[in-house]
Parts: sequence; structure tokens; C-alpha cells
Amino acid sequence: VQLQASGGGLVQAGGSLRLSCAASGRTFTNWVMGWFRQAPGTEREFVARITWNLGTTYYADSGKGRFTISRDSAKNMVYLQMNSLKFEDTAVYYCAAARALRRYDSSDYIFWGKGTLVTVSS
Repeated sequence: VQLQASGGGLVQAGGSLRLSCAASGRTFTNWVMGWFRQAPGTEREFVARITWNLGTTYYADSGKGRFTISRDSAKNMVYLQMNSLKFEDTAVYYCAAARALRRYDSSDYIFWGKGTLVTVSS
């Protein structure tokens, strides 16, 4: 299984970015896809998740109203649209896949992609 995140970059505060995650190596029916982020000196934190089948979404408070997670089942892609970016959104963003949610934390996710860096300038 491979998860390849892309789309990071440098953006001014208030700007937008769309992150993409290309998933390959298996079918993800009934799986949950998530985005996490880790800023320097901090622990990895949950950003958003989506169920592959129904497209049910859930967001951390930090991204509610600004971030939108979506998936394209035909292309095996997961996206994170980030609007109204803030300096504190600066982090490496990771996409991950969970077979099922049990603890509702990062330990549920068994496949992780390499991150993509998002830098928001103030």
C-alpha cells in the first residue's frame, strides 16, 4: 500500500491550498482516510477524516469551517482543501488509512504516507 501526499507549499495567511493523497496497492472499501499534521516540536494531530464508502466526514475544531476533506473513489484520491490559512496551520501534513476506528486516534491508522509541508507566512 502506498499513500502519496502532495500539494504543500508556501502560502500567505488567508490563502488556500489543496492537498492531494494518491492511494494505491489495495481497494479501500470500508476504510477511513485521514489527514494529520505535525508542526515542529509538537505531536502529530488529527485534522480530518472521511469514510471511503459513504463520504462521511469529521473535522478537528482547528479546521472546522475552513478545511474540507473529500475523496474521488474512481481515482483513489483523497483531498484536503484548506482555506483561510493561518500561520498556525504551518506543519507537515500526512494522509493515512485506517481499516476501522476503535480508539479514534492516530493508532487506528495503519498506513501512512510521507508528508507534504505546508508553510503559511504571516
